[in-house]
Amino acid sequence: MSNQSTAFLKSATLRTTQGKYTSSWKLITTLFTSIIGFFLAMHLIGLSLQSVGTGFALDFQAALSNPAIGLFIGLLGTAILQSSSTTTSMTVAAVAVGTLSLENAIPVVMGANIGTTLTSSIVSMSYVTKTREFKKAVSAGVIHDLFNVFVCIILFPLELKFGILSKLSLYLSSAIGLSNPSNIIAEKWTLYQFTDNIGLKIISWIGAIPMLLLAFVMLFLVVKNISNILYKELIGSTKEKFESLAFKNTFKSFGWGFLLTAIIQSSSITTSLMVPLVATGKVELKRAFQFIMGANLGTTITALIAAMFKSEAAVSLAIAHFLFNSFGVILFLAFPYIRQIPILLSEKLGTFSLKYKLTAFTYIMFLFFLLPFTLIYFSKEHKTTPVTSKTTTEVTANK
Repeated sequence: MSNQSTAFLKSATLRTTQGKYTSSWKLITTLFTSIIGFFLAMHLIGLSLQSVGTGFALDFQAALSNPAIGLFIGLLGTAILQSSSTTTSMTVAAVAVGTLSLENAIPVVMGANIGTTLTSSIVSMSYVTKTREFKKAVSAGVIHDLFNVFVCIILFPLELKFGILSKLSLYLSSAIGLSNPSNIIAEKWTLYQFTDNIGLKIISWIGAIPMLLLAFVMLFLVVKNISNILYKELIGSTKEKFESLAFKNTFKSFGWGFLLTAIIQSSSITTSLMVPLVATGKVELKRAFQFIMGANLGTTITALIAAMFKSEAAVSLAIAHFLFNSFGVILFLAFPYIRQIPILLSEKLGTFSLKYKLTAFTYIMFLFFLLPFTLIYFSKEHKTTPVTSKTTTEVTANK
């Protein structure tokens, strides 16, 4: 009987071990396939943009020639898609093929940084019926918005006036020399050549615009798939342990925010985690803010990955995205008095929302939808004039 029990236990242990190995290999295979899919989707987007023709390219440039419109298109698009990774990756692809200039792309990325914060604000609204938790939930939900809005208010005018992000990112990409070696690798990579051949055949069958839409859907699904898999593996089964380890001090809060978002590739997921933790009193708002700043910097890794095997302008945009978020982290993390501003404002908004429940809903609708739509509408005339005159001049010169 004892021998039978021992044999049974050994057999059960063997099956468990084999199951773990099978699960691990399945996870690795899925992740590897998704990462390859990410690069292929980026390449197909670039290929589609190159094939759409000059008319579409001119319309695309015209739509984003006004930096204010670019900013709010990035905000609105990301708010709708709920994925800044998709928006920034699409923008990198457009810059890589020359459809969009670096100077016009930077405002789009700034807007995407704000648009991605909608998720945590929506999550906070789920606590509207819980009086004790609603105030803290709103504070945790909007602090990410306020952080990115403040950074944008500071850097957007400086970029318009002096081009600090575009010039510095171009200088750094040239100094580091990331673009030229990558182009050589891209030319030699057989998978890219195969994708070119297949992509061009599909474009000849269905057209460039449908191909662009298909590539965009592919990119969106791949990014979401990677985010969901890694979230489940890294946090899903160890949530309690994560809560006890990640928020002991400033360095750990910031570091975990950066690391998890860089791996998961979704700041929407990682920052939304803060809402229930703060609402239930498990994490202080100041620690959650430090985690969110780390997540904000970690999300720039997506653009850096997307810029691989691309042009110098694409690499420069990824660096500009990193510089934009780095400036915000240095400003709010290094100076405690400045750090208190978004914390105090988010707490005030939470208190006001507790008294007037429609306040939080009105805030979300105004910042993420009403404001972008209104400013895009009123910027139409300013947008079209310089582009028309430039096009007319070029046509006259060609004649």
